[in-house]
Amino acid sequence: MRDAWEFLKPYLGRYRASLLAGFGALAAKDLLATSLPLIIRAGVDSISSRFALSTLMKFCALLIGLAAIKGLFQYWMRVILIGVSRDIEYDMRNDLFAHLLRLSPDFYARTRTGDIMARATNDLNAVRMMLGPGIMYWFETSLTFVLAIIVMAWVDWRLTALALLPAPLVSLAVFWFGRIIHVRFERLQAMFSDITSKVQESLAGVRVLRAYVQEEAELRQFERLNRDYIAQSLRLARVSGMFLPLLQSLVGLTFLIVLWVGGLRVMSGRITLGTFVMFSTYMAMLIWPMIALGWVVNLVQRGLASLKRMREILQERPSIAAPPAPRPVPAGGDIEFRNVSVIYRGTRALDRLNLTIRQGETVAVVGRTGSGKSTLVRLIPRLLDPDEGQVLLGGVDLREFDPAELRRIIGMVPQETILFSATLAENIAFGVEQATREQIAQAAEQAGLGPDLASFPQGLDTLIGERGLTLSGGQKQRTAIARAILRDPRILILDDALSSVDTLTEERILQGLASVMRGRTTILISHRVSTVRQADRILVLEDGRIVEEGTHAELLAAGGYYADLYQKQLLEEELEAV
Repeated sequence: MRDAWEFLKPYLGRYRASLLAGFGALAAKDLLATSLPLIIRAGVDSISSRFALSTLMKFCALLIGLAAIKGLFQYWMRVILIGVSRDIEYDMRNDLFAHLLRLSPDFYARTRTGDIMARATNDLNAVRMMLGPGIMYWFETSLTFVLAIIVMAWVDWRLTALALLPAPLVSLAVFWFGRIIHVRFERLQAMFSDITSKVQESLAGVRVLRAYVQEEAELRQFERLNRDYIAQSLRLARVSGMFLPLLQSLVGLTFLIVLWVGGLRVMSGRITLGTFVMFSTYMAMLIWPMIALGWVVNLVQRGLASLKRMREILQERPSIAAPPAPRPVPAGGDIEFRNVSVIYRGTRALDRLNLTIRQGETVAVVGRTGSGKSTLVRLIPRLLDPDEGQVLLGGVDLREFDPAELRRIIGMVPQETILFSATLAENIAFGVEQATREQIAQAAEQAGLGPDLASFPQGLDTLIGERGLTLSGGQKQRTAIARAILRDPRILILDDALSSVDTLTEERILQGLASVMRGRTTILISHRVSTVRQADRILVLEDGRIVEEGTHAELLAAGGYYADLYQKQLLEEELEAV
């Protein structure tokens, strides 16, 4: 609970004035509500001693006036406090999204997208319900209960003491049921994350599901998750279903005590009829607090369970972050790898690698799958940091730069092409806010996308769908290349960016890129010799080490892996031409 309070304190502090106003309206509403039974008592006693219509009308007018004022305060109480909970929900959602954007790739490698979505929606709503209705009704019912008990004890402490006999049982029930609700709701939210993850994965991979005729298998898995979720929901519902009737029973017992003992005291003349009516009115007022107590405990326990799940994400820290005093990124300079090693689960993806890429040089990297090519280029924009050694730019370790500033000078096309549900132009201009229409069209032309624009319904304004659903694999890659070109980066990285295009299209793209790559530090990764043959230098990686290095002609003469790869691909082209 203390950790939850420390986490929520900054959010609540932003709305201190509104909270004070809201709780002020709550206190005024409860004070007026507590005064109504006293007026009823005075009115009943006055009428009992000597009935007068004028007296009755005065008391009725007073009751109506106070009830109207109470209703006004109750309205503002709800508007202000529920409104603050919505504002805090807004702040939390923004903070959570901003935090998710700052987290490093390794977090997403071990966390399911569906789980993150569940925490950002379902759990956040549970926290909002706790901060809004939960806290509001907690204070309202507590204050109403305290004020009513004070007045009742002042009028007749003996009858009040008897009426409170069931109170310890209420406290015990709240404690016991609240603990069970917390545990079961936390488990329920984890199961909801599983369901969300399954839906997200199935929809993202729906083409693969259909291709492998796995719709029924996926449906069975989803039905099992859904069945388990319903079973857990029913377990929680059973606990909640027992909780509320138990509280109502205890309230009924309290009413029975007041009716029995209070009636006897009226008959014996120890209290007036007005006092008995006042006690009965107060007991009626306490029905809602005692019943609402169970609902509030339910909301608070759900909110605390969800808050714990949200804090687990918000307490994550990016493994790659800016240093306390980042150095400015140099205008130019060589990229240098010094004894760099990257270790994945005990295996060295890069093994004590040393390499210098000179400013303005085009370097190509080839090698077998798993040789460390993508790992090598991911180090340059600090998508990961080396476990051993250093990567330097202009003689300065990359870890001394702000990652955001470093990435602004880099244009990278990763192996997996990510496009957004927006227009083609918006996808190309992603990250370049001031791009003109002409610049976007030029980047598309240089990326070899120009001939395809005529086939799109609205050209650059064509909506390409989620993840570029309406584009072919080659069109997606060329769109990503155009996006990187438009940034006008000092360092251009193409990680197997031409794997989905045919050789003729590849040649056209390379011709368009020739002017872009001139004078710009460029790193090409490819399995095709045709893509890398014009590079200033070609590296062959094997088991995280450079085993061959040179120009296209030099590597062919060396007769190693590169020469074998060239001969193999040459043979494949000849066979395709037959």
